Amino acid sequence: MSLMDNKIFEKLFEEVTNLHSIPIGAYNIRLNSKAAGRNSSANIDIIPKTDKPGIDIIIKPNTKHESVHIPALVTETGIHDLVYNDFYIGENADVVIVAGCGIHNDGDSLSQHDGVHRFFVGKNARVLYIEKHIGTGDGKGERIINPQTIVEVDEGGYIELQTTQLKGVDSTLRTTKAKAKENGTVVVKEKILTHGTQYAETRFDIDLNGDGSSVNLVSRSVAKEKSRQKFVSVINGNAKCMGHSECDSIIMDEGVVSSLPEITANNVEATLVHEAAIGKIAGEQITKLMTLGLTEAEAEAQIVNGFLK
Repeated sequence: MSLMDNKIFEKLFEEVTNLHSIPIGAYNIRLNSKAAGRNSSANIDIIPKTDKPGIDIIIKPNTKHESVHIPALVTETGIHDLVYNDFYIGENADVVIVAGCGIHNDGDSLSQHDGVHRFFVGKNARVLYIEKHIGTGDGKGERIINPQTIVEVDEGGYIELQTTQLKGVDSTLRTTKAKAKENGTVVVKEKILTHGTQYAETRFDIDLNGDGSSVNLVSRSVAKEKSRQKFVSVINGNAKCMGHSECDSIIMDEGVVSSLPEITANNVEATLVHEAAIGKIAGEQITKLMTLGLTEAEAEAQIVNGFLK
């Protein structure tokens, strides 16, 4: 039976990857803690680790306009998945990496995925990393996802992390650590929505070690009902560099958001900025949309969707 014949797998796969079929080219599919499909390409090798669960993804120098998909999916209750994935991006490569995790839990036991991803971005290489996390299912068992991302950017390298978690994850601790050498760039675009009694914590620790290195970190989040969020960002400017951290959050109902940005300049040529804003939806925004025929709930949803777009 094909993986896509499993309706739960198919739905999770589509939501995490935005694909309706198994991709052509390089991919690795992980399902319930086991490899469920793998393919390398001429320029991208995917090699299973021998000492622990996970894979090495080796992208050859000068590889252009190629992608690799590595979704990890959990469709059974009581699964605790732990995986270590290492990405080696060769000099002058320009690639897209699509990852992410989906957990479907209809049972009473906890289901959890912990992923440790390390990126070694070569000189003048460019990487777009897209990661989406979702949870589904009607069971009482929790859906927990704890991603760790560790990045080393060589001279002139660039990596952009687009991370999204908009529904269904009961608890998450998201940790990102990055180091950039001369003219290396790190960009982070994070979007989070929590509801019910969910908890989300994101932690960033960025070291700008080379002249001309930079980071632009932007987090947008919405905390609804009784959910809680915590945002911690640490940027260390250790050279002539540029660093920017921005956290914008909307709180609704009884939601709670805590934002703790920290910047440290260890070099007189370092330029660092942090911004943090937390607030509710303005009443006049809702009123304006209601005059166009929307209900209050529809107006709130419209504003939230626009904020997280």
